[in-house]
Amino acid sequence: MNLKGKSALITGAGSGMGRAMALLFAQQGADIVICDKDLSSAEMVKVQVSGLGARVIAIEADVSNPEQVNVMVKAAFHEFPKIDILVNNAGIGSDLVPFRRMTFEQWDRMIAVHLYGTFNCTRGVIEKMIAQKQGRVINMSSVNGLMGETLAVHYSAAKAAIIGFTKALAKEVAHHGITVNAIAPGVIGTPMIDRLGSQVVDSLIKTIPMRRKGEPEEVAHLAAFLASDHASYITGQVISPNGGSYM
Repeated sequence: MNLKGKSALITGAGSGMGRAMALLFAQQGADIVICDKDLSSAEMVKVQVSGLGARVIAIEADVSNPEQVNVMVKAAFHEFPKIDILVNNAGIGSDLVPFRRMTFEQWDRMIAVHLYGTFNCTRGVIEKMIAQKQGRVINMSSVNGLMGETLAVHYSAAKAAIIGFTKALAKEVAHHGITVNAIAPGVIGTPMIDRLGSQVVDSLIKTIPMRRKGEPEEVAHLAAFLASDHASYITGQVISPNGGSYM
């Protein structure tokens, strides 16, 4: 997947799948905007990306905050003349909680980061993509957005909403040369998954036909394909790398 001459904005790129995407996209020739709410993590990834020969900037932003997203987008366009690829990867996990005990604050924060974050960042770049008559938007959903998950109603709802957002926006902007797709990973070896604890992760792995976690790099390769010209006729799709846990 040749991304030479492309510029990619990746949110939540300070760790996990976002970091893997930043490194792989850079290896494929893209310039990178690393966005993360933890600037120190973003700066560490920036050093790694720079070592691959790519132009790169790191920006601190909470994607649920529209003002911070506006600052991020302005900084990105100040550094690069265009953003060809947007990956809405920023997300949060949570402690498992029964719906009956779920607080408004827990629900609201989950929706804000995942759904409003996707909205805020996409709104920030979509007009420029329309003007340049090309672009790639890749939204990170989850297998839980496809099938739901016990004790994670708020997370499942947010990730399902991203799928609806993806399909609707894909229809609106397809004639502008912009594709919009979603990736819905299963259990991937990221810090978010590791925080669940080894006992919970081991029980999850037992439900996966492949009997293992996915690796962030495996998701990154899928994202690189969707970002490339090879995927120019693919839009409005949800692809779920999950080891067979959902078919």
